Amino acid sequence: MPLNRRKFLKKSAVTGAGVALAGAAAAPARAAEKKPGRPAKRYSLTVMGTTDLHGHVFNWDYFKDAEYADAAGNAMGLARVSTLVNKIRQEKGRRNTLLLDAGDTIQGTPLTYYFAKVDPITAKHGPVHPMAQAMNAIGYDAAALGNHEFNYGIETLRKFEDQCHFPLLGANALDAKTQKPAFPPYFIKKFQVPGAPPVKVAVLGLTNPGIAIWDKAYVQGKLTFPGLEEQAAKWVPKLRSMGADVVIVSAHSGSSGTSSYGDQLPYVENSAALVAQQVPGIDAILVGHAHVEIPELKVTNKATGKTVVLSEPLCYAERLSVFDFNLVFQKGRWTVESVAASLRDARTVADDPKITRLLKDEHALVVEYVNQVVGTAKATLTTVDARYKDAPIIDLITRVQEDVVKAALAGTAYASLPVIAQASPFSRTSEIPAGDVTIRDLSGLYVYDNTLVAKLLTGVQVRAYLEYSAEYFVQTAADAAVDTEKLTNAGGRPDYNYDYVSGFSYDIDIAKAAGSRIKNLTYNGAALDDAQQFVLAVNNYRANGGGAFPHVAAATEVWSESTEIRTRIAEWVTAKGVLDPADFASVDWKLTRNGTPVF
Repeated sequence: MPLNRRKFLKKSAVTGAGVALAGAAAAPARAAEKKPGRPAKRYSLTVMGTTDLHGHVFNWDYFKDAEYADAAGNAMGLARVSTLVNKIRQEKGRRNTLLLDAGDTIQGTPLTYYFAKVDPITAKHGPVHPMAQAMNAIGYDAAALGNHEFNYGIETLRKFEDQCHFPLLGANALDAKTQKPAFPPYFIKKFQVPGAPPVKVAVLGLTNPGIAIWDKAYVQGKLTFPGLEEQAAKWVPKLRSMGADVVIVSAHSGSSGTSSYGDQLPYVENSAALVAQQVPGIDAILVGHAHVEIPELKVTNKATGKTVVLSEPLCYAERLSVFDFNLVFQKGRWTVESVAASLRDARTVADDPKITRLLKDEHALVVEYVNQVVGTAKATLTTVDARYKDAPIIDLITRVQEDVVKAALAGTAYASLPVIAQASPFSRTSEIPAGDVTIRDLSGLYVYDNTLVAKLLTGVQVRAYLEYSAEYFVQTAADAAVDTEKLTNAGGRPDYNYDYVSGFSYDIDIAKAAGSRIKNLTYNGAALDDAQQFVLAVNNYRANGGGAFPHVAAATEVWSESTEIRTRIAEWVTAKGVLDPADFASVDWKLTRNGTPVF
């Protein structure tokens, strides 16, 4: 049986080793060794994996109140994955399969928000989290912790952990005081083989070091998150010494070797391939975090020369990774002969009716919640061109943030300072239609569960912040044709790492090299004073260093709160009753080339 955290820590204390599990392997029976003239014993194991589910149980878009649809025709949701899993278990035999997840489970949709904040699982006699219900019903064996598991605080995460019938693994999620694992580091399961010793499979769970930055408010002083490579190097030999025939890593970490937080942490954010290269003894890695699709990636371990097979299924339960292991029993032990990885596609199957029946009531509750009307819009607002034009819909976000921070600082020593705000074009398809405005309209505008922080910046720091943000645009010569589809995301920077900053007027000259693009920067009609102080209303991700924007992480914090920005937007619109762009929209910035506007 899998161990939960409490059982794991109790067992660790008894053994003093910190790695013991019931049923540790004895020496394999020699009677089952290959005898002359007889074929060697073989065993086939199938390991299935999901990642970055982000609260997607059904193929449903709560923000659009409709079946999910994208340009590629994908389908998503655990109900679809359940059908895929059932098929593979039927093909392979359930006793020969393992089902894992690589993290980011309890945040990402109105469904997960509802059961964290509106009807929280932490309340007395509170509900069982829909993701726990679904994953328990499907029969997950283990899941790694993702960084978004911490978005609602440790209490919510612990309650979710208690509700899961499988362990949440995090070998590099350590107690800040003891530096011992705060969650089970690994999971071990034995697979019975007639006429031979069982095959012992170990799963090591690793999470993302960036949690220390992104959810600093919840974890600082409580948990630490060292690098994946060093923790894998510590635990994999222990698992092998315990008799593990197969070692799989479930890692909430991409494969690119890059980090979004620059040098703020000495650990790599996307280090799954580095783990495969540097740590001997790993057979396969289920990759997460990056939201990319990798059917199979083969990485050579530098020490042993052996191949480690990686696979990352597409996020939101759109794909299922399948690892097929072939083992042979020789010289008294099981050896992995081959590993192959592939993907199964959720759009090829229908929902599992068992999951539909299980969670139809929770789904209906959330649909009703997000369709509440909170105001009326005088005009349609959209993010369609918000990446390269100053769009009123983003001005709405900055205006709400300004108002919240101004009210919070009233009567304090900072009340006289001007408040500015940042916001990003998170989605390319968000729309607030003219007429009735619902919670889902506003939630679709701000899809993350970010909260507000107020930081002190000077004029010179604001300029540096804007220059860094402007690196998002591809350098485009003055006489070159402009293709809006190729104008942004320079260097692979995502849309959420491009910031508007309210309160200023400025041009972004995309004909210039990065670092010298901000022109005509003024505040209140005058050239910006480098020494002037401002209060920046900023989301907690950015405030803690997400995106590696200059100065903001180290800046003095004067206020913060735990209420989500999307809730503040809903409150603001509800209080106004009427959403009129004249109340908040202004054209503060524009793209230019050598002083000539692009649009």
